[in-house]
Amino acid sequence: MTFHFPFDNSYARLPDRFFARVAPAVAPAPVLIRVNRGLATALGLDADWLESPEGLEVLSGKRVAEGAEPIAMAYAGHQFGNFVPQLGDGRAILLGEVVDTHGHRKDIQLKGAGRTPFSRGGDGRAVLGPVLREYVVSEAMAALGIATTRALAAVTTGEKVMRDAVLPGAVLTRVASSHIRVGTFQYFAARQDVEGLQTLTRYVIDRHYPDAAVEENPARAFLDSVITAQAKLVASWLLVGFIHGVMNTDNTSVAGETIDYGPCAFMDAYDPATVFSSIDRGGRYAYGNQPQIMQWNLTRLAETLLPLLADEEEAAIELAQEALSSFAAQFEQAYHSGLMRKLGLFTTRDGDMELARDMLSAMTQNQVDFTLFFRRLADAEAPGSPDEPIRALFVDPTVCDALLARWRERIAQEAGEENRRDLMRLVNPAYIPRNHRIEAMIKSAVEEGDFAPFEELLTVLAKPYDDQLEWAHYMDPPQEHERVRATFCGT
Repeated sequence: MTFHFPFDNSYARLPDRFFARVAPAVAPAPVLIRVNRGLATALGLDADWLESPEGLEVLSGKRVAEGAEPIAMAYAGHQFGNFVPQLGDGRAILLGEVVDTHGHRKDIQLKGAGRTPFSRGGDGRAVLGPVLREYVVSEAMAALGIATTRALAAVTTGEKVMRDAVLPGAVLTRVASSHIRVGTFQYFAARQDVEGLQTLTRYVIDRHYPDAAVEENPARAFLDSVITAQAKLVASWLLVGFIHGVMNTDNTSVAGETIDYGPCAFMDAYDPATVFSSIDRGGRYAYGNQPQIMQWNLTRLAETLLPLLADEEEAAIELAQEALSSFAAQFEQAYHSGLMRKLGLFTTRDGDMELARDMLSAMTQNQVDFTLFFRRLADAEAPGSPDEPIRALFVDPTVCDALLARWRERIAQEAGEENRRDLMRLVNPAYIPRNHRIEAMIKSAVEEGDFAPFEELLTVLAKPYDDQLEWAHYMDPPQEHERVRATFCGT
């Protein structure tokens, strides 16, 4: 059985200083964990072949597929606010690009495929736990309707990798609209390579934002487009309680996708100060800080584009500031409109945001589960619905009573919206990748070689907005002894 990836590798045709050519490391004894058959079909790939011994060799790095041009991409980045002029793909290798069945160009990358010239002393490997976490969470985000990279496959390599302990090695096959980051632009700006910046900007415009090419100032139109995409993306994170955990500029995609699921997590109890990442000791990337951090990251992008925005520096700075000033309003519009939909409000009235803010504040004070509150609120919409399921989420149920009274008074002003409950359930998921479920799944796979919890999680999270009675226990927040207080990057 033979199969050829329909590779068309545009990034590998850019100048050599954009990347390093490097072959994946050979996995000594690869074993397939899973192929994402639905995604494979959407990419125009043969899922049966990917699951074959030949396909396994490609997915593990043991064999380079015909037409692949393996490269490690160069980029820089601000990591927790500190600039590093050279980072790059230290454990990821871009095999190439395919055009999917909808005509969209996609990168296919092996993550954990061995050392590259950008490894900076690292081993270039990935371990099983973080690979499974990224597979589950990225696919859950896709099912939630949030722009994200995807997981095409996961394999174990047969190697043992040293971290805090000796752990099984693994490789994730990741799919993205591209792997170009804010840090990619910073790489060329740090070298004062204006020609490289021009080439990169033209490339990204052609690939992601072709409408910008016909504007009077394509670089400004490109910046505007990235700002819009990222404002919508961060709003979508907040609306489901997602915390990226490591929003460095090298983890910020110019395509507007969620990328690099390291110490990511979903909130249980609502609190804007929530931090899970073990390396975020100062709370820089806390849940409630994510909009401001994204604007900070976009400011770093704008700085790199100054030579392209205008010939005079003062004029370029003015254009950049004008573009950046739109972020807050775009984020607020996306977040507020999403929050109104979560509350079942479909017209705008004075006091709506005050009601929403009061609800969120009360949730913080009463340690209310974010996901369950909004899911149960949909069920509280119908007259005569019992309030006990939602009251039970509050430390002080009388606070809930007052909020429900205000909310019902408000939705009564939109009488005639017969589908309110159904519409609310379309934006308020029942199922998220809860941290204790992720950790239990990883423990089962790593310590016992049991991937049944991994498969079960994927089944449940594929339909986050549906009632799934047989999996109802997956909605439950953690018991105190199950609570996850820190998540780890795994590098």
